[in-house]
Amino acid sequence: MTLVHIAARSIRQRALASSLTALSVALGVALMVTVLVINGVVTRMFSQSATGYDLVLGAKGSAMQLVLNTVYFMDRPIENLPYKFYLKVKSNSAVEYAIPFALGDTTSDARFRIVGTIPEFFDVEYLPGSGKRPGKKFQFDSGTVLAEPFDAVIGARVARAYGWKVGDEFPVAHAGNVEDIHAERFKVVGVLAPTGTPNDRAVFVHLQGFYHIPGHEKPKAEADQKAKVLRGEVDGDLLKPAEAFATKNAQDSATTTSESGELPDDQKEVTAILVRMKRLALGPIFQSTVNKGITAQAANPLAEIMKLLRNVVGNIRTILVVMTCLIIIVSGVSIFVSIYNSMSDRRKEIAVMRALGARRSTVLSIILAESILLCLAGGVLGLVLGHGLVFVASPIVEARSDLLIDPWSFEWIELILLPVLIVLASLVGLLPGLTAYRTDVAKSLVE
Repeated sequence: MTLVHIAARSIRQRALASSLTALSVALGVALMVTVLVINGVVTRMFSQSATGYDLVLGAKGSAMQLVLNTVYFMDRPIENLPYKFYLKVKSNSAVEYAIPFALGDTTSDARFRIVGTIPEFFDVEYLPGSGKRPGKKFQFDSGTVLAEPFDAVIGARVARAYGWKVGDEFPVAHAGNVEDIHAERFKVVGVLAPTGTPNDRAVFVHLQGFYHIPGHEKPKAEADQKAKVLRGEVDGDLLKPAEAFATKNAQDSATTTSESGELPDDQKEVTAILVRMKRLALGPIFQSTVNKGITAQAANPLAEIMKLLRNVVGNIRTILVVMTCLIIIVSGVSIFVSIYNSMSDRRKEIAVMRALGARRSTVLSIILAESILLCLAGGVLGLVLGHGLVFVASPIVEARSDLLIDPWSFEWIELILLPVLIVLASLVGLLPGLTAYRTDVAKSLVE
């Protein structure tokens, strides 16, 4: 009979105490696995949401607020940029694409953001590929992209919340004020498939339709003042001088379109511009050039989000991991107490084993094997329970936050859990093992 068999039989003799001890270990491991997996998924999803664009351009202010508002629709817009600044960025030879966002309005109940943008937004990968992994583009559950001024494409979460489908029409609330509903109605022409990104909870409308709504134009006096500022700014080699937009032909064109009912470019604004560079190395140069100007700021969305995750989410994760480590340590102490307390009842058993020829090292090994078996059983059960909790929680988290959590996600740190448990079990089993090692055979047999 091997040492493992002897240890297992001893554990079965104390089935209730052993089960409770292993369960305490399992609960600690399960909690740690759940925290690690969900944190890993959330971190990856936030990072992926930000990696579709090299830079986000917006008005001067907080870079974090700009990213949260533009990429995650989680904060209020800072201020708007002149539409002509967007045209300048778009025409830059170093820019692969520039997508304008016009934000501020919401659905009539203020639950979801209205995002004015252009049809090209849906042609661009929202998650670029890397290496052999292909990028991800928007897919439609039904319908198609924006075409007419009052067309709208809705995210999966919006469609689920309202039950909207292609052909439905809806109004929007001005600046999120449910008491100020615009008379214009947008028509759903497309429903996006779930992406697991903030795009699932956005309503994308045609930028031209956004400009057709009264109150979305810049007052003429303010527009003229901003135009003067823009004409006087030269942002460097990457951005063409703004004087190109101050020609007489451009002014004549703006006047003509205004008379035809179209909003002049001088009175159009965008909240932010999503930019991808033709070469990644141009990003920092372009960012520095924009930030030196007086019109806009450029923020790297991935850098800002990683800063947020590191400073806020990372601290919360650390606290949770420390707490679960403490739970596991307490479980180890309970194993120690369970085995140590059993020593007084097992002295005769140990003495008999010694009398039959068992060495002191053999007795010590049996006690250590008991401790290790309890920890390993609890650890394996904890891994199963942890992933089971993630499996149960994934549809709930998805329904509430649009985060697509793979229940089979695995974090590399889980690989070290079982080795750590073995070390912990060896430490907590050492003192009871030494007690058994020092058992007086003759005295114990007489008692």
